[in-house]
Amino acid sequence: GCRRMERVACVEIAAFLADDTSAEARAACAEVARSLEETGIVILRDPRVSEAASSSFLDLLEDYFAQDEAAKRADERPELHYQVGTTPEGVEVPISSWSEACIGQMAAMPAEHRPSRVNGADPKWRFFWRIGERPPDVYFEDLNAAPVLPSAFPQWRETMDGWGESMLRAVTSCAQMAAIGWGMPRDAISQMMEWGPHLLAPTASDLTKHTQVGLPLAGWHNDLNLLTIHGRSRYPGLHAWLRDGSRVPVSIPEGCLLVQAGQQMEHLTAGAVQAGMHEVVVTAEAVGRASRAVAAGRPGWRISSTLFAHVASSRTLAPLPPFARAAAAAAYPPTQAGEQVMGVLRQIKLFTPHAQA
Repeated sequence: GCRRMERVACVEIAAFLADDTSAEARAACAEVARSLEETGIVILRDPRVSEAASSSFLDLLEDYFAQDEAAKRADERPELHYQVGTTPEGVEVPISSWSEACIGQMAAMPAEHRPSRVNGADPKWRFFWRIGERPPDVYFEDLNAAPVLPSAFPQWRETMDGWGESMLRAVTSCAQMAAIGWGMPRDAISQMMEWGPHLLAPTASDLTKHTQVGLPLAGWHNDLNLLTIHGRSRYPGLHAWLRDGSRVPVSIPEGCLLVQAGQQMEHLTAGAVQAGMHEVVVTAEAVGRASRAVAAGRPGWRISSTLFAHVASSRTLAPLPPFARAAAAAAYPPTQAGEQVMGVLRQIKLFTPHAQA
């Protein structure tokens, strides 16, 4: 598995940040574009990202999810399709548990690359925290709802914003580098992200309760947004599928962030970049690490450090100029981003029709 992960580029972005016209920056941009096309993934080394901000974020989320259930459920907003606040375990239903096409695809995969079989909803919790400005023209009120502030954590806003904004900066640079790599103006993709409903969306799994090795915590799926960026988790378990169908365990080098393409990026590139499939499963190493954490007086929860970067809800998704002439472009008709998001939320059972009233 690790050998295949070598095809995923690990790109230093310092040169791009210093001068995006330099030869070194242009080479880095080409590498970002190539890695996204060939694998759906790119790893970035961003000098602006602080290990301390990542640590205080992970500490905060471990403490939050270690609270009793009632305290967490106070932060639940089903009437807003769970797009702010907490989503309890057993709510989100991954595509691989109900889609016939998906189940058929999984069955056809060679055993060593086959995802773990999912029955029903995921046993993971999640918290959604909006990052960035809310749009002046709110087309999709529910996708742009006011934040939920957990009462027991006075440092919540500062910690979440600090880490979320640093991940959003990194993923915005990624979009700009990919655009340059594809011969477009630097802001061709990133300007579509302005006013987007970006979400800092950590998942949380109790590894003192879910100890069965191989159990999917987040069933096989891809993401509905533009680009998803992950900081390092304290626990292993994330596996990604490269474009060639091979399953690789993901480990992020220190000081780096991992970016995976979502469905909006697939649409903008007419499928030249595919929305990457991934899953999170319980591993023996993670369970061992959790029991050591508990012995040291810390919660045994696996937190994923995840941000979903979106195209703004009112913008239209359509293949960008370098991809618009491809034969595949016909399969990606113009679609308003907010409509595309709501369509997927209905499928994964986060959208509750009664909330429209």
